[in-house]
Amino acid sequence: MRASNRRHWKVAAAAVGAVALLTATACGGGDTAEDGEITLTIDTFGVFGYDALFEQYMEENPNITIEENNLSDLNADYVPALQQNIAAGDGAGDIVAIEEGIVQQFYLSQSDNFVDLGEYGAADIEGNYLPWKWELGKDAEGRVVGLGTDIGGMSMCYNKSLFEDAGLPTDREEVGARWETWEDFIALGEEFQKAETGASFVSTVTPYFNAMNAQGGTHTFFDTENNLVAESNPVITDSWDLAEQMADKGLSANLPMWSDEWNAGIQNNVFATLPCPAWMLGHIESTAGESGRDRWDVASVPGNGGNWGGSWLSVTTQSEHPEEAADLAMFLSSPEGQTSAWNEANTLPSSPQALEDPAVTEFTRDYFNQAPVGAIYSETAQQLEPVYYGVHNAQVSEEFRKALEAMEQGQASPSEAWDQAISNSERAAGQ
Repeated sequence: MRASNRRHWKVAAAAVGAVALLTATACGGGDTAEDGEITLTIDTFGVFGYDALFEQYMEENPNITIEENNLSDLNADYVPALQQNIAAGDGAGDIVAIEEGIVQQFYLSQSDNFVDLGEYGAADIEGNYLPWKWELGKDAEGRVVGLGTDIGGMSMCYNKSLFEDAGLPTDREEVGARWETWEDFIALGEEFQKAETGASFVSTVTPYFNAMNAQGGTHTFFDTENNLVAESNPVITDSWDLAEQMADKGLSANLPMWSDEWNAGIQNNVFATLPCPAWMLGHIESTAGESGRDRWDVASVPGNGGNWGGSWLSVTTQSEHPEEAADLAMFLSSPEGQTSAWNEANTLPSSPQALEDPAVTEFTRDYFNQAPVGAIYSETAQQLEPVYYGVHNAQVSEEFRKALEAMEQGQASPSEAWDQAISNSERAAGQ
Protein backbone atom coordinates (compact mmCIF):
# COMPACT_ATOMS: atom_id res chain seq x y z
CA MET A 1 0.00 0.00 0.00
CA ARG A 2 0.36 2.11 -0.29
CA ALA A 3 2.21 3.97 0.67
CA SER A 4 1.60 5.72 4.21
CA ASN A 5 1.48 7.59 7.53
CA ARG A 6 2.22 8.07 11.25
CA ARG A 7 5.93 8.40 12.11
CA HIS A 8 6.17 5.70 14.77
CA TRP A 9 6.59 2.01 15.30
CA LYS A 10 3.59 0.12 16.53
CA VAL A 11 3.97 -3.22 18.25
CA ALA A 12 0.46 -4.64 18.61
CA ALA A 13 -1.33 -1.54 19.89
CA ALA A 14 1.60 0.15 21.66
CA ALA A 15 3.84 2.81 20.13
CA VAL A 16 7.50 2.20 20.84
CA GLY A 17 9.66 4.68 19.01
CA ALA A 18 12.13 4.99 16.13
CA VAL A 19 13.36 3.25 13.01
CA ALA A 20 16.14 1.43 14.81
CA LEU A 21 13.53 -0.52 16.71
CA LEU A 22 12.84 -2.73 13.70
CA THR A 23 16.02 -4.65 14.47
CA ALA A 24 15.44 -4.54 18.20
CA THR A 25 11.86 -5.75 18.16
CA ALA A 26 11.85 -8.17 15.26
CA CYS A 27 15.07 -10.05 16.12
CA GLY A 28 14.92 -12.41 13.18
CA GLY A 29 11.21 -13.19 13.32
CA GLY A 30 8.88 -14.62 15.91
CA ASP A 31 9.76 -16.87 18.81
CA THR A 32 8.38 -19.80 20.70
CA ALA A 33 8.01 -19.89 24.46
CA GLU A 34 8.54 -23.08 26.44
CA ASP A 35 4.78 -23.60 26.70
CA GLY A 36 4.36 -23.67 22.90
CA GLU A 37 3.23 -20.07 22.56
CA ILE A 38 4.37 -18.47 19.28
CA THR A 39 4.89 -14.80 18.51
CA LEU A 40 4.74 -13.78 14.86
CA THR A 41 5.95 -10.34 13.83
CA ILE A 42 4.76 -8.50 10.74
CA ASP A 43 6.53 -5.42 9.34
CA THR A 44 4.20 -2.92 7.64
CA PHE A 45 4.04 0.72 6.63
CA GLY A 46 1.08 3.05 6.56
CA VAL A 47 -2.41 1.72 7.21
CA PHE A 48 -3.17 -1.88 6.20
CA GLY A 49 -6.48 -2.23 8.09
CA TYR A 50 -5.42 -5.42 9.88
CA ASP A 51 -6.38 -4.75 13.50
CA ALA A 52 -9.65 -6.71 13.36
CA LEU A 53 -8.00 -9.51 11.38
CA PHE A 54 -5.20 -9.81 13.92
CA GLU A 55 -7.74 -10.14 16.71
CA GLN A 56 -9.73 -12.74 14.77
CA TYR A 57 -6.64 -14.80 13.94
CA MET A 58 -5.36 -14.78 17.51
CA GLU A 59 -8.79 -15.78 18.80
CA GLU A 60 -8.89 -18.70 16.36
CA ASN A 61 -5.24 -19.60 17.10
CA PRO A 62 -4.83 -18.98 20.84
CA ASN A 63 -1.21 -20.12 20.86
CA ILE A 64 -0.18 -17.31 18.50
CA THR A 65 0.44 -13.66 19.31
CA ILE A 66 0.86 -11.16 16.47
CA GLU A 67 3.06 -8.10 16.83
CA GLU A 68 3.02 -5.42 14.13
CA ASN A 69 6.02 -3.18 13.48
CA ASN A 70 4.69 -0.18 11.54
CA LEU A 71 6.41 2.80 9.89
CA SER A 72 4.83 5.58 7.91
CA ASP A 73 7.43 6.87 5.46
CA LEU A 74 7.99 4.12 2.91
CA ASN A 75 11.05 5.32 1.01
CA ALA A 76 12.82 7.30 3.73
CA ASP A 77 12.34 4.87 6.62
CA TYR A 78 10.75 1.52 5.84
CA VAL A 79 12.72 0.50 2.75
CA PRO A 80 16.18 1.31 4.16
CA ALA A 81 15.39 -0.54 7.40
CA LEU A 82 14.00 -3.54 5.51
CA GLN A 83 16.99 -3.63 3.18
CA GLN A 84 19.38 -3.45 6.11
CA ASN A 85 17.66 -6.28 7.96
CA ILE A 86 17.40 -8.48 4.88
CA ALA A 87 21.09 -7.94 4.06
CA ALA A 88 22.12 -8.63 7.66
CA GLY A 89 20.10 -11.84 7.76
CA ASP A 90 18.55 -10.71 11.04
CA GLY A 91 15.97 -8.24 12.28
CA ALA A 92 13.20 -8.63 9.70
CA GLY A 93 9.77 -9.81 10.73
CA ASP A 94 8.33 -13.24 10.07
CA ILE A 95 6.14 -11.46 7.51
CA VAL A 96 7.13 -8.29 5.69
CA ALA A 97 5.06 -6.05 3.44
CA ILE A 98 6.56 -5.35 0.01
CA GLU A 99 5.15 -2.25 -1.72
CA GLU A 100 4.52 -1.91 -5.44
CA GLY A 101 7.53 0.35 -6.00
CA ILE A 102 10.00 -2.12 -4.43
CA VAL A 103 8.59 -5.42 -5.65
CA GLN A 104 11.22 -5.78 -8.37
CA GLN A 105 13.98 -4.78 -5.95
CA PHE A 106 13.16 -7.58 -3.53
CA TYR A 107 11.55 -10.30 -5.68
CA LEU A 108 13.87 -10.22 -8.67
CA SER A 109 17.27 -9.71 -7.07
CA GLN A 110 16.81 -10.87 -3.47
CA SER A 111 14.17 -13.59 -3.62
CA ASP A 112 16.35 -16.14 -1.85
CA ASN A 113 15.56 -14.22 1.34
CA PHE A 114 11.89 -15.22 1.09
CA VAL A 115 10.09 -18.50 1.61
CA ASP A 116 8.44 -20.28 -1.32
CA LEU A 117 4.82 -19.96 -0.25
CA GLY A 118 3.86 -22.61 -2.78
CA GLU A 119 5.27 -25.15 -0.34
CA TYR A 120 2.61 -24.15 2.17
CA GLY A 121 -0.44 -24.24 -0.07
CA ALA A 122 -0.27 -20.90 -1.89
CA ALA A 123 -0.09 -22.63 -5.28
CA ASP A 124 -3.75 -23.59 -4.83
CA ILE A 125 -5.09 -20.05 -4.31
CA GLU A 126 -3.99 -18.29 -7.51
CA GLY A 127 -7.62 -17.49 -8.34
CA ASN A 128 -7.86 -15.29 -5.24
CA TYR A 129 -5.78 -12.56 -6.93
CA LEU A 130 -5.91 -10.46 -10.07
CA PRO A 131 -3.68 -12.21 -12.64
CA TRP A 132 -1.04 -9.46 -12.80
CA LYS A 133 -0.96 -9.18 -9.01
CA TRP A 134 -0.31 -12.92 -8.74
CA GLU A 135 2.44 -12.86 -11.36
CA LEU A 136 4.29 -9.99 -9.72
CA GLY A 137 4.42 -12.04 -6.53
CA LYS A 138 6.71 -14.58 -8.22
CA ASP A 139 10.48 -14.54 -8.50
CA ALA A 140 12.50 -15.24 -11.65
CA GLU A 141 12.27 -19.00 -11.03
CA GLY A 142 8.51 -18.90 -10.71
CA ARG A 143 8.40 -19.41 -6.94
CA VAL A 144 5.51 -17.69 -5.15
CA VAL A 145 7.28 -15.33 -2.76
CA GLY A 146 4.56 -12.72 -2.26
CA LEU A 147 0.78 -12.73 -1.84
CA GLY A 148 -1.07 -9.65 -3.04
CA THR A 149 -2.89 -7.44 -0.58
CA ASP A 150 -4.29 -4.16 -1.88
CA ILE A 151 -3.99 -2.09 -5.01
CA GLY A 152 -4.06 1.68 -5.06
CA GLY A 153 -6.57 2.85 -7.60
CA MET A 154 -6.85 6.62 -7.92
CA SER A 155 -9.12 9.53 -7.12
CA MET A 156 -8.68 13.10 -5.92
CA CYS A 157 -9.68 14.19 -2.43
CA TYR A 158 -10.67 17.81 -2.01
CA ASN A 159 -11.51 19.99 0.98
CA LYS A 160 -15.14 20.83 0.35
CA SER A 161 -15.23 23.66 2.88
CA LEU A 162 -12.21 25.37 1.30
CA PHE A 163 -13.73 25.00 -2.16
CA GLU A 164 -16.87 26.67 -0.86
CA ASP A 165 -14.80 29.50 0.66
CA ALA A 166 -13.13 29.99 -2.73
CA GLY A 167 -16.45 30.13 -4.58
CA LEU A 168 -15.73 26.90 -6.47
CA PRO A 169 -18.16 24.04 -7.11
CA THR A 170 -18.41 21.57 -4.22
CA ASP A 171 -20.43 18.77 -5.83
CA ARG A 172 -18.07 15.88 -6.62
CA GLU A 173 -19.40 15.43 -10.16
CA GLU A 174 -18.99 19.13 -10.95
CA VAL A 175 -15.53 19.19 -9.41
CA GLY A 176 -14.42 16.19 -11.48
CA ALA A 177 -15.75 17.86 -14.62
CA ARG A 178 -13.65 20.96 -13.90
CA TRP A 179 -10.35 19.03 -13.89
CA GLU A 180 -10.54 16.39 -16.59
CA THR A 181 -6.87 17.04 -17.41
CA TRP A 182 -3.91 18.10 -15.28
CA GLU A 183 -3.82 21.39 -17.17
CA ASP A 184 -7.44 21.91 -16.07
CA PHE A 185 -6.39 21.07 -12.52
CA ILE A 186 -3.68 23.75 -12.55
CA ALA A 187 -6.09 26.31 -14.00
CA LEU A 188 -8.60 25.58 -11.24
CA GLY A 189 -5.77 25.90 -8.74
CA GLU A 190 -4.99 29.38 -10.00
CA GLU A 191 -8.65 30.27 -9.60
CA PHE A 192 -8.55 28.92 -6.04
CA GLN A 193 -5.43 30.92 -5.16
CA LYS A 194 -6.99 34.16 -6.45
CA ALA A 195 -9.82 33.71 -3.94
CA GLU A 196 -7.29 34.21 -1.12
CA THR A 197 -8.81 31.78 1.35
CA GLY A 198 -5.55 31.63 3.27
CA ALA A 199 -5.01 28.03 2.13
CA SER A 200 -3.00 26.57 -0.74
CA PHE A 201 -4.41 24.43 -3.52
CA VAL A 202 -1.83 21.65 -3.07
CA SER A 203 0.25 20.53 -0.09
CA THR A 204 3.45 19.81 -1.99
CA VAL A 205 4.01 18.91 -5.64
CA THR A 206 5.44 15.45 -4.85
CA PRO A 207 2.18 13.46 -4.56
CA TYR A 208 0.92 14.97 -7.82
CA PHE A 209 4.18 14.01 -9.54
CA ASN A 210 3.71 10.47 -8.19
CA ALA A 211 0.09 10.32 -9.33
CA MET A 212 0.93 11.50 -12.83
CA ASN A 213 3.74 8.96 -13.09
CA ALA A 214 1.32 6.20 -12.13
CA GLN A 215 -0.89 7.14 -15.09
CA GLY A 216 1.83 7.21 -17.68
CA GLY A 217 2.26 3.74 -19.11
CA THR A 218 4.31 0.61 -18.65
CA HIS A 219 7.32 2.03 -16.76
CA THR A 220 8.62 5.15 -15.01
CA PHE A 221 12.24 5.74 -13.91
CA PHE A 222 13.53 2.44 -15.32
CA ASP A 223 12.79 0.41 -18.42
CA THR A 224 12.19 -3.33 -18.14
CA GLU A 225 15.93 -3.97 -18.55
CA ASN A 226 16.53 -1.84 -15.42
CA ASN A 227 18.15 0.97 -17.37
CA LEU A 228 17.59 4.40 -15.83
CA VAL A 229 15.49 6.30 -18.39
CA ALA A 230 14.15 9.14 -16.23
CA GLU A 231 15.83 11.79 -18.37
CA SER A 232 14.21 10.57 -21.59
CA ASN A 233 10.92 8.94 -20.53
CA PRO A 234 8.03 11.33 -21.36
CA VAL A 235 6.15 9.95 -18.35
CA ILE A 236 8.77 11.48 -16.06
CA THR A 237 9.55 14.63 -18.02
CA ASP A 238 5.88 15.54 -18.52
CA SER A 239 5.09 14.89 -14.86
CA TRP A 240 8.04 17.05 -13.84
CA ASP A 241 6.89 19.89 -16.12
CA LEU A 242 3.41 19.87 -14.60
CA ALA A 243 4.80 19.76 -11.05
CA GLU A 244 7.07 22.66 -11.96
CA GLN A 245 4.03 24.64 -13.15
CA MET A 246 2.25 24.00 -9.83
CA ALA A 247 5.25 25.33 -7.92
CA ASP A 248 5.81 28.28 -10.28
CA LYS A 249 2.17 29.39 -10.04
CA GLY A 250 2.29 29.38 -6.24
CA LEU A 251 -0.19 26.55 -5.72
CA SER A 252 1.90 24.71 -3.11
CA ALA A 253 1.97 25.04 0.67
CA ASN A 254 5.53 23.58 0.58
CA LEU A 255 4.81 20.92 3.20
CA PRO A 256 7.01 17.81 2.74
CA MET A 257 4.84 14.72 2.36
CA TRP A 258 4.46 12.57 5.52
CA SER A 259 6.11 15.22 7.68
CA ASP A 260 4.52 16.42 10.92
CA GLU A 261 3.84 19.73 9.18
CA TRP A 262 2.07 17.96 6.33
CA ASN A 263 -0.13 16.03 8.73
CA ALA A 264 -0.88 19.24 10.61
CA GLY A 265 -1.86 20.76 7.27
CA ILE A 266 -4.49 18.05 6.84
CA GLN A 267 -5.80 18.73 10.33
CA ASN A 268 -5.86 22.50 9.98
CA ASN A 269 -7.20 22.91 6.42
CA VAL A 270 -3.95 24.33 5.08
CA PHE A 271 -4.40 22.83 1.60
CA ALA A 272 -7.39 21.97 -0.56
CA THR A 273 -6.56 18.87 -2.60
CA LEU A 274 -4.66 15.61 -2.34
CA PRO A 275 -4.30 12.70 -4.79
CA CYS A 276 -6.13 9.79 -3.17
CA PRO A 277 -5.32 6.21 -3.97
CA ALA A 278 -7.72 4.19 -1.82
CA TRP A 279 -5.26 3.80 1.05
CA MET A 280 -4.97 7.60 1.43
CA LEU A 281 -8.56 7.85 2.67
CA GLY A 282 -7.65 6.15 5.92
CA HIS A 283 -4.73 8.48 6.45
CA ILE A 284 -6.84 11.60 5.96
CA GLU A 285 -9.53 10.36 8.34
CA SER A 286 -7.12 9.24 11.06
CA THR A 287 -5.09 12.44 10.76
CA ALA A 288 -7.87 15.03 10.52
CA GLY A 289 -10.03 13.30 13.12
CA GLU A 290 -13.59 14.29 13.93
CA SER A 291 -12.96 17.94 13.09
CA GLY A 292 -12.39 16.90 9.47
CA ARG A 293 -15.63 14.97 9.09
CA ASP A 294 -17.61 16.17 6.04
CA ARG A 295 -14.88 18.68 5.18
CA TRP A 296 -13.27 16.30 2.67
CA ASP A 297 -14.90 14.70 -0.35
CA VAL A 298 -13.77 12.45 -3.21
CA ALA A 299 -13.89 13.16 -6.96
CA SER A 300 -12.38 11.62 -10.07
CA VAL A 301 -8.68 12.24 -10.64
CA PRO A 302 -7.40 14.31 -13.58
CA GLY A 303 -5.91 12.30 -16.42
CA ASN A 304 -6.58 8.65 -17.11
CA GLY A 305 -7.02 6.98 -13.73
CA GLY A 306 -4.02 4.83 -12.90
CA ASN A 307 -2.78 2.93 -9.89
CA TRP A 308 -0.58 4.27 -7.10
CA GLY A 309 0.46 1.77 -4.48
CA GLY A 310 -0.48 -1.66 -3.29
CA SER A 311 1.52 -4.38 -1.61
CA TRP A 312 2.37 -8.04 -1.13
CA LEU A 313 3.06 -10.08 2.00
CA SER A 314 6.18 -12.24 2.12
CA VAL A 315 7.54 -14.67 4.69
CA THR A 316 11.25 -14.18 5.30
CA THR A 317 13.71 -17.03 5.57
CA GLN A 318 14.64 -15.47 8.92
CA SER A 319 11.36 -16.71 10.37
CA GLU A 320 11.58 -19.55 12.86
CA HIS A 321 7.94 -20.39 12.07
CA PRO A 322 7.54 -20.28 8.27
CA GLU A 323 4.51 -22.59 8.23
CA GLU A 324 2.57 -20.50 10.75
CA ALA A 325 3.71 -17.27 9.10
CA ALA A 326 2.60 -18.52 5.68
CA ASP A 327 -0.79 -19.44 7.10
CA LEU A 328 -1.17 -15.95 8.57
CA ALA A 329 -0.13 -14.33 5.27
CA MET A 330 -2.70 -16.40 3.37
CA PHE A 331 -5.37 -15.49 5.94
CA LEU A 332 -4.65 -11.76 5.71
CA SER A 333 -4.55 -11.74 1.89
CA SER A 334 -7.57 -14.01 1.35
CA PRO A 335 -10.69 -12.54 -0.30
CA GLU A 336 -12.32 -12.38 3.14
CA GLY A 337 -9.21 -10.80 4.64
CA GLN A 338 -9.05 -8.19 1.88
CA THR A 339 -12.73 -7.38 2.34
CA SER A 340 -12.15 -6.93 6.07
CA ALA A 341 -9.19 -4.62 5.42
CA TRP A 342 -11.36 -2.64 3.01
CA ASN A 343 -14.07 -2.27 5.63
CA GLU A 344 -11.53 -1.07 8.18
CA ALA A 345 -9.29 1.18 6.10
CA ASN A 346 -10.59 1.23 2.49
CA THR A 347 -7.46 -0.51 1.19
CA LEU A 348 -8.67 -1.53 -2.27
CA PRO A 349 -8.63 -5.34 -2.73
CA SER A 350 -6.55 -7.13 -5.35
CA SER A 351 -8.89 -10.11 -5.07
CA PRO A 352 -11.51 -10.37 -7.85
CA GLN A 353 -13.96 -11.95 -5.40
CA ALA A 354 -13.53 -9.08 -2.95
CA LEU A 355 -13.77 -6.46 -5.70
CA GLU A 356 -17.17 -7.87 -6.66
CA ASP A 357 -18.41 -8.09 -3.08
CA PRO A 358 -21.25 -5.62 -2.37
CA ALA A 359 -19.36 -4.75 0.81
CA VAL A 360 -16.86 -3.10 -1.55
CA THR A 361 -18.89 -2.00 -4.56
CA GLU A 362 -21.75 -0.46 -2.55
CA PHE A 363 -19.61 1.04 0.19
CA THR A 364 -20.03 4.73 0.96
CA ARG A 365 -17.68 6.47 3.36
CA ASP A 366 -19.57 8.51 5.90
CA TYR A 367 -16.54 10.62 6.83
CA PHE A 368 -16.23 11.90 3.25
CA ASN A 369 -19.79 13.17 2.85
CA GLN A 370 -21.06 9.65 2.09
CA ALA A 371 -18.81 9.50 -0.97
CA PRO A 372 -19.47 6.29 -2.97
CA VAL A 373 -15.82 5.28 -2.75
CA GLY A 374 -16.58 1.62 -3.45
CA ALA A 375 -18.00 2.49 -6.84
CA ILE A 376 -15.30 5.09 -7.52
CA TYR A 377 -12.41 2.68 -6.94
CA SER A 378 -13.81 -0.71 -7.92
CA GLU A 379 -15.18 0.44 -11.28
CA THR A 380 -11.80 0.37 -13.01
CA ALA A 381 -9.80 -1.79 -10.58
CA GLN A 382 -10.03 -5.00 -12.57
CA GLN A 383 -8.76 -3.20 -15.70
CA LEU A 384 -5.60 -1.85 -14.05
CA GLU A 385 -2.27 -2.82 -15.59
CA PRO A 386 1.02 -3.14 -13.71
CA VAL A 387 3.81 -0.59 -14.05
CA TYR A 388 7.45 -1.70 -14.01
CA TYR A 389 9.40 0.24 -11.40
CA GLY A 390 12.88 -1.28 -11.42
CA VAL A 391 15.12 -2.63 -8.68
CA HIS A 392 16.30 0.83 -7.56
CA ASN A 393 12.94 2.58 -7.80
CA ALA A 394 12.73 3.48 -4.09
CA GLN A 395 16.14 5.14 -4.10
CA VAL A 396 15.50 7.11 -7.31
CA SER A 397 12.02 8.11 -6.16
CA GLU A 398 13.57 9.52 -2.99
CA GLU A 399 16.07 11.57 -5.02
CA PHE A 400 13.27 13.04 -7.12
CA ARG A 401 11.31 13.87 -3.98
CA LYS A 402 14.27 15.79 -2.58
CA ALA A 403 14.78 17.67 -5.84
CA LEU A 404 11.11 18.57 -6.18
CA GLU A 405 11.04 19.90 -2.62
CA ALA A 406 14.20 21.95 -3.25
CA MET A 407 12.53 23.44 -6.33
CA GLU A 408 9.23 24.36 -4.72
CA GLN A 409 10.94 25.78 -1.62
CA GLY A 410 13.14 28.02 -3.77
CA GLN A 411 16.38 26.30 -2.78
CA ALA A 412 17.10 25.41 -6.41
CA SER A 413 15.90 26.64 -9.79
CA PRO A 414 13.83 24.17 -11.83
CA SER A 415 16.79 23.38 -14.07
CA GLU A 416 19.12 22.98 -11.08
CA ALA A 417 16.62 20.73 -9.33
CA TRP A 418 16.20 18.60 -12.45
CA ASP A 419 19.95 18.21 -12.85
CA GLN A 420 20.18 17.32 -9.17
CA ALA A 421 17.46 14.66 -9.55
CA ILE A 422 19.14 13.09 -12.57
CA SER A 423 22.72 13.09 -11.25
CA ASN A 424 21.73 11.80 -7.81
CA SER A 425 19.48 9.17 -9.39
CA GLU A 426 22.34 7.92 -11.55
CA ARG A 427 24.48 7.59 -8.46
CA ALA A 428 21.70 5.88 -6.47
CA ALA A 429 21.09 3.42 -9.31
CA GLY A 430 24.79 2.78 -9.89
CA GLN A 431 24.55 3.98 -13.49
